[in-house]
Order: sequence, then structure tokens, then C-alpha cells
Amino acid sequence: MNGSALLEVSGLTTRFVTQDGTVHAVNNVSFDVRRGECLGVVGESGSGKSVTMLSLLKLIPMPPGEIASGSARYDGHDLLAMSGEAIRQVRGGKIGFIFQDPMTSLNPVLSIGKQLMEALRWHQQIPVAEAHHKVVDTLGLVGIPDAAGRLADYPHQFSGGQRQRIMIAMAIVCRPALLIADEPTTALDVTIQAQIVELIADLQKTLGMAVIWITHDLALAGGIVDEVAVMYAGAIVEYGSVRDIFSGPRHPYTIGLLGSMSRFDKPRERRLASIEGSPPDLARLPAGCAFAPRCARRIGRCTAEAPPLDAAGDAHRTACWRAGEA
Repeated sequence: MNGSALLEVSGLTTRFVTQDGTVHAVNNVSFDVRRGECLGVVGESGSGKSVTMLSLLKLIPMPPGEIASGSARYDGHDLLAMSGEAIRQVRGGKIGFIFQDPMTSLNPVLSIGKQLMEALRWHQQIPVAEAHHKVVDTLGLVGIPDAAGRLADYPHQFSGGQRQRIMIAMAIVCRPALLIADEPTTALDVTIQAQIVELIADLQKTLGMAVIWITHDLALAGGIVDEVAVMYAGAIVEYGSVRDIFSGPRHPYTIGLLGSMSRFDKPRERRLASIEGSPPDLARLPAGCAFAPRCARRIGRCTAEAPPLDAAGDAHRTACWRAGEA
């Protein structure tokens, strides 16, 4: 962990107790984010990306959810140890969160002006006139035309792309130091996706924010992030700079993900690869490495003992017993 980091997460473990057993959704996850940096969290659906970030802000339902262990120090304070009132001051005020689906994340019976004003006045206790000015300024910043004239409009009066921009405006209206973007381009067409990606990248530079970008799209992550955390079965299996991950992946899962991705920077020499098998049931995780049942390079140790994330022993960390081999 980096002592100068804005956010330092160590040993985060989250479980859900269900009728079918205990779901081990997040397993001993550790990472850090420095000021102004963009961290990409990648992996297939169900790998624990969203639950990890929701756990940081204590947004998982408890019960059945439980943050079993770990710490998340934001600007020197442990988020997981905060009281309900203290963590509410952090949510939206110091850490912004863009949720996956703008169609359901906005309140359909409140105007967008009222929704943005509510967040701003809750955290900053400023006069209505000043809050109004900041809301209009923020909507203009995210590209909503005639922002002042549209404050009284409701979510259904905006297009899908505009609603996503409004969600981004809500996340940054208090100018947080950290923005968590949970697959913010989901359900948008390709043209709008590109606009949203460019918008968040521009806002990061303009406002000097750190960003955690959650995505299952490795190609997208490769173009916008500084560091990458690859998640599988609730754990980080590889962590390093975007250059290290894309040019020299060490974990078989990361290699499989990259092998299944179209590359336009290299000649097409073969058919795209696929990863055999299916992700494990998080309520019945196998002993040893969770990826071992799908791994063609597994050895006896893989099925008996889970490798630590620092198995490679350097800044490019990998949870694989064979990471040091060619």
C-alpha cells in the first residue's frame, strides 16, 4: 500500500448470508488510489467489482450483507469504521458514485434540479441561490444544453445519454476528490459511450479527481486508466500498471481475457480464444485457487493452496503460483 494514497483498501472481505449458504462476494481485496489517478477494476459479471465499491461506502444491504473484515482509509480516516452519520457526509460529498443504470438511479417524480440541489445543500449547507448557480454550472460542465432552462424537467424528458450525464453531474456537483464510475456506459449506444468516456476523462483533468472505473471491457480500460486490478471470484488476481497488464499479463485469467479481445494494433493471426468452463459458485468456492478448475496450467499446489497476490514479488502483483515462469 502507498502511504501517500488518497484511498487505501486493505483486506476487504464482504459476505452475504442466504438460504443457500454464505456467498463470499469479496475476498481479502487490497488496492490503493492516488490523487488524480485512474484505477480500472475489470472482470466478468459477478466477479465482485461493484460489491467491492459499494462496500467501501457501506451501501450493501446489512443484513444479509456483512463486511467481515478489512479497512478502507480515505484521506486518513477508515470508512468502514465510520458511523452512519459520518459515512453519509462522505457519500456524494467527498466520494462521488455513478451508478450503473441512469434509467433507475434517478427519482422519476422529482425534477433533476431538485435532485441535484438536494445533494449539494445536504453536504455544503449553502444558500439556495448559490446552490442553484452551482447546479447550473455543473450541468453545463457535463454538456446539458440550456441547463438553467431544464432544471424543472423530469428524468423521462431526457434521452438515455442525457440522463447518464445528469448522473455524472450529481456525482460531481460537490466536487469530490474521488469518483467511482460503475460501468457508466452500460445500455448506451456506441457513440454515446464514447462521449461519456471522453467526458469523464475531461472532468478528471479539469477537477483533479481520482477515478475508479469499473468495467468488464478491457479495451475501454486500456485507453483511459493508469493502473488495473483484475478481479475473479471476488478477489484481485492481478494488479499493475496498464502497460504491464496489457504487454505482459501473468495470470492465466488475465491472459484469457486479453486473448478473447479483438486487437486492432496487431495482425489477426488466429481466432479469438475463449476461457473454458464457468466461474465458481461464490457460496461454494473451491479449495486453493478459484480459477484452478478452468486453468490449463494448474499444478497440484493450485488446487490445495490459494496463492497470495504478491506471488510474483514486485510492483506487478499476481495471484498465481506459476506467475514467475515464462
